[in-house]
Formats: sequence, structure tokens, C-alpha cells
Amino acid sequence: MSAYDELMSYTRETEALGAIMGRLSWDQETMMPRGAAEQRGEEMAALEGVLHARRTDPQIGAWLEAIDASVLGEVGLAKLRHIRRSFERNTKVPAKLAAEIARVTSVAQGTWAEARARDDFAHFAPTCKEVVRLRREEAAALKEGTDFDLWDALHQDYEPGSTGAELDAMFGALRPRLVALRDKIMGADQPKGLSGTFDEAKQMALTEGLAAAFGYDFAHGRVDKAVHPFSSGSGLDVRITTRTNPEDPLNSIYSTIHETGHACYEQNISRDYLLTPLGEGVSMGVHESQSRIFENQLGRSRAFTEYLYGQMRDTFGDIGVDSAEGFYAAVNRVTPGYIRTESDEVQYNLHVLLRFDLERQIIGGALEIDDLPEAWDTRFEADFGVKVDKVSNGCLQDVHWPVGLFGYFPTYSLGNVYAGCLHKALRAEISDLDAQMAKGDTSKATRWLAESLQQFGGLREPRDTIVHACGFEPTEAPLLDYLEEKFAGIYGF
Repeated sequence: MSAYDELMSYTRETEALGAIMGRLSWDQETMMPRGAAEQRGEEMAALEGVLHARRTDPQIGAWLEAIDASVLGEVGLAKLRHIRRSFERNTKVPAKLAAEIARVTSVAQGTWAEARARDDFAHFAPTCKEVVRLRREEAAALKEGTDFDLWDALHQDYEPGSTGAELDAMFGALRPRLVALRDKIMGADQPKGLSGTFDEAKQMALTEGLAAAFGYDFAHGRVDKAVHPFSSGSGLDVRITTRTNPEDPLNSIYSTIHETGHACYEQNISRDYLLTPLGEGVSMGVHESQSRIFENQLGRSRAFTEYLYGQMRDTFGDIGVDSAEGFYAAVNRVTPGYIRTESDEVQYNLHVLLRFDLERQIIGGALEIDDLPEAWDTRFEADFGVKVDKVSNGCLQDVHWPVGLFGYFPTYSLGNVYAGCLHKALRAEISDLDAQMAKGDTSKATRWLAESLQQFGGLREPRDTIVHACGFEPTEAPLLDYLEEKFAGIYGF
């Protein structure tokens, strides 16, 4: 067996163990008894220790050195690129630190959930400080031999090649037009929202049907409920979660469509890449482009909401609006709100920019954890014009920081930018898109995304993945143009 074949066999086993750890995380969010958190933390730490040992095994370096890359094609070279990047990053992090991060963040997730339920930041603060301390230590190790700062070093796990400085420039271009658009909308008459009580069991049935309509394969997936909706897994086992609210069915509907976008990306990757470094989404930004284009450009379009209006009336009867056009406006209402995951398209990125700025200050040491609630509330009021009423609607609303995902948040806005580019390219290819979507048929759109982007998994670098699909370099302009045209039509300015 050649050095390349031996490395691929070894990597396949590592990928399989990583999938098992992912399943443990899914269980922790959905099925695990609350009292099991401490034991689960030990289990996660043990498995992380095994994975870290495999990912830092010196034999990987020996295999990489022995392989003649000149005889490999595009796929083989891409696999080596991912393996080498992972090996170099993992060998910088001591095994003891990796295991401690896994243990502490697993326990922190439960502590955060308790603090959020109690609206008690002080209950979570000591654990949060420990998470930050460990991630700073990890960042210091990862930045060795690079030009990255601490935050950039962590960010590479989610968007390889991207930097905080580049994102600052992009977000600086987004903010002025977003703020101007929001100000116009806030000065206009608001459309009527939905009203009534919406049975939660019926919501779950409807959302499962919508997931299927967007191409989710239930033979290789399932839908469950969780506090924070998410997608988990890759290849032949890809699971999603949602949440329900009897007064707000749109939350469940659109969180499900969003997570379906993530899940379909994973399900549609070429089976040839199963349990290889190419067998999962290439980055969080590209992943988010799939969830956001499913949720917004497709799911909140005038055409698809025409279909969805009929589904809503059939499921719930009177929903408080009496026309498809009124439902389209209700689905796309722009109103002040605290929760990022429930935010409208216009203000969503402002939520992300707030987190992006604060977490860079946290990791850089300019913001202490004890001062986080006040810093959050001050920034939120400045950006959104309302005061935060309770900490569960403020800095405790997201699970990302409790589980140590510093560097992750800006990929949400990057994904929106990518989605804007993909939507522009998709509409140029599919002339009858709206006619199909109005009948609830998403197949042309989802097939284009599968064939143009999803099937390739990690074959190309993140930005190159978008360029290959769209045929042009990504910029924020298509997203902004789409938002301005859409909301001018809804609000009449």
C-alpha cells in the first residue's frame, strides 16, 4: 500500500470517530437527560483526546513527506491540503489543552442553558471566563509562525484564509446601505402580522413537509426539537432540529428551512468523498450561504410564500392575513427584535456585526467577561434603538460563545454575502424560477445549487467554491441590491 493510500485509510477512521463525537453533541442538544452533563463532559474529553492524538500522530507528517504530490489529481491534492492544514494546526495545540477545552465547553453548554433560563449572567460568568481563557491559550499556540492575531488564529477553523481586517472592510461596506434601508423601512407603515394560536404538533408536521419540499432526504436524516436550531452530521446521517412557538409559527418554519439548507449541502456532497476531508462543507461561510439562500431568497420570496400561504391556511385555518400578498409582507416584516435567529433580512447582519466586534475585543483582552452584558446592551441600543430587557435576550441568547466558538459569528454575514451572489447567478440560469416556486416546486433551484456548489464539498477553497458556482468574484453588492429592491417593493418607497 502506498503512503497516500495508508494516509487515506487512517484519515477515514479519524473522520468516522469525529462523526461519532458529532452524534454525541447532537444527543446532548436533543435527547440527553439534563443530569448527564458532567459525565458527558468526561466522555467528550476522552474522545477528543483520542481524536487529537490521531490528528497529531507524527506518522501523518511522515506520510505527507513520502507522498509524491506530482502524480495526484485535483481530488488527491485537495485531500492533502486539508490533511496538512489540520495536521499543522493540531500539532500546535497540546493534547492536554485540547481535552480540557472539550471538557469545559461541554459542561459550559449546560451552565449557559441554566443561566439563560434564569436570566442570571452571574451564574454563567465564571464558566465563560474559563472558556475564554482556554481559547486564548489555544489561539496563542495557533498563531505561532503566522501573521494572525489571536482572533484570526481561531477564525481559521471556520473560514480558512479569511481575516478580521478583510471582514472589517466588507462589513464597513455593508453597514451604511443596511442602516439607510432600515431607516426608510422604519419610517413606513408596517404590514399586518399573523395572529392566532398555532398548534405545535401541526407546526412540526408542516415543517417536516417543507424540509422534504426543499430536498431533505429523510432516509438519511430526521427532525427533532432543540433550544437552538442546528444541523448535525454529514454523508449518510445528517440531522436537523427546530423549535416551536404557539404564537409564532414562522420561527419554526424558517428555522427549519434554514437548517434544511445546511443539511442538503451535506447530503448532496459526492458519495466519493464520504469520510474523507472533502466529505463535508468547505467552510462555515459557504455553509451559511446554503442555509440563507434556502431560507431567504427562496423561502421568503414572493413566489414561494404564495404556495406557503395555501399550506398555512390548510393547516391552521385563519392566520390573521387574508391574501398571499399580505402573507408575503407579513413573512418579511422588518421590526425591532432582540434575537438574531428571529431577525429579518435587513437587520440580521447588524446582529452579527455586534457580535463580531465584541468577540474580537474579548479574545484580544480589551473587554472583560464581567463587563460583557453592559457592553452588549450599550451597543445593541445604539444599533437597534431599543434597550435590552433581559440578559436572555442579550448576551446569553446564543450558544456559540459558551461552547467556545469564537471566530464563528462573522461567517453568518459572509454567508449572506455569498448567498446574494449565488442568487444572482441562479436567477440568470433559471428563467422560470418564480413560476416553479409558486407551485412549491424548489427542484430547479435546489438542483442548481447541488450541481454548482454542494456536490464538490471541500474540493476547493471557500472563496474559490463561490467563484466556481457564480462565475464571478463575490462582493456585497448583489446582496444589498436584492435587499433594496425587495423591501422597496414591500414597503412602497
